[in-house]
Amino acid sequence: MIICTKKMDYRLGTQCQRVQNQVKVNSEKERTSALCMKALGSRGRLDSVSEHMAFHPQYLESFLHTQHYILYMDGPLPLQYRHYIAIMAAARHHCSYLVSLHTAQFLRAGGERVWLQGLEAAPARLRHLDHINKVLAHQPWLTSRSHIQALLKSGEQCWSLAELVQAVVLLAHCHSLCSFVFGCGTDAEPVPIPRIPHGTPPGYFLSDAANGNTTVPLTPSVPSERIPRRRSLDSSCDVAFLRERIQKSQEEKERRGDRLLSSQTLLNTDVDDEEEMECSADPSRFVTDPDFGYQEFARKDEEHLQVLRVQDYSWEDHGFSLVNRLYSDIGHLLDDRFRSVAALPSPHGPDLQRAIWNYIHCIYGIRYDDYDYGEVNQLLEKGLKLYIKAVACYPDATKTPLCTLPWAPRKPAEKVHVNLLVMEARLQAELLYALRAITQYMIA
Repeated sequence: MIICTKKMDYRLGTQCQRVQNQVKVNSEKERTSALCMKALGSRGRLDSVSEHMAFHPQYLESFLHTQHYILYMDGPLPLQYRHYIAIMAAARHHCSYLVSLHTAQFLRAGGERVWLQGLEAAPARLRHLDHINKVLAHQPWLTSRSHIQALLKSGEQCWSLAELVQAVVLLAHCHSLCSFVFGCGTDAEPVPIPRIPHGTPPGYFLSDAANGNTTVPLTPSVPSERIPRRRSLDSSCDVAFLRERIQKSQEEKERRGDRLLSSQTLLNTDVDDEEEMECSADPSRFVTDPDFGYQEFARKDEEHLQVLRVQDYSWEDHGFSLVNRLYSDIGHLLDDRFRSVAALPSPHGPDLQRAIWNYIHCIYGIRYDDYDYGEVNQLLEKGLKLYIKAVACYPDATKTPLCTLPWAPRKPAEKVHVNLLVMEARLQAELLYALRAITQYMIA
């Protein structure tokens, strides 16, 4: 028999808890490291978006899976079409960062260089997407059955329903990603041209070499079409205030432009001049009607606009099943993203997260009948609402100065968390309007 006296206090429970906590921390670090290595291997470098999202590895994994599926896996659209659509989407917000990345991937997918001269040089089918791209990016509540019908009408340049659904998902994905890039300040950084060897397929990872898979198939010489693919709560955040900030920032942006161009040139001295010029293409080349932008949903002169009530058309009951039926498995991947961001721990509690999500949907004309919107004004102070609205509705680094988060000091992970909420809420809002229009077309 072993007799333990009072002096022999080992505090086993405390020690076990410490070990469990340390194992949990180490596990999260290993998971983050693995995800970053995966992103590094697939792109030839670790992009800034993945670096920021790595603060929340449980979300990053879901995001990377979805993005990889949309851009590279099985689907009706050719690879170069997907990247060109991504360029069109990012260009609506003048997101040079994403435009440059997808320009490089467009070329590596066998895209025609002449298309990069501007939207007018692209095939008619892609040009036909311009209007719905513009509407979804800035005023998605205007998306209607007629937009869908115009794209699906019979003719040589028409779209199939499956192609259009993939294109709409890609547009919404890139529009919302522009908000994240803007919120994290990524678009103000120099844009390095990806260093992936031209023969390296998008799905190849550096870790494959460690597993004995060192054979990298070269890019076929055939065209890539033949390549098999695997009312307002917002009175304190009026537009006039944002526009005043935008006007004040113009001179500073112009001054920074020269320095940015210089640093990009120094960074990419080992890249062919022609390729660098193409990958750094001016986003305005791919934009028509540049004056079209976000407008207040609840403006007095547009009282005819109807609020989208979630009880009438929701992601869970309507959008998920429709998109999953027309674009296999993407519904599950998108739903996992929405659930992942909702499950992220927050020091401010779930009420604040819900207020941020519902506020973004509110400014996009989406309402929840079972939610007390008085909580939005109680939980979101003026500075936070300004920040959220700028990131969600005006993510254009060439025009909009980014408001600083009113919480100070803040850990980087908390700011990234807010930006993830903004991105995912905006993504779901765009998808709801687009999928509702498709549903109206199908039942007409």
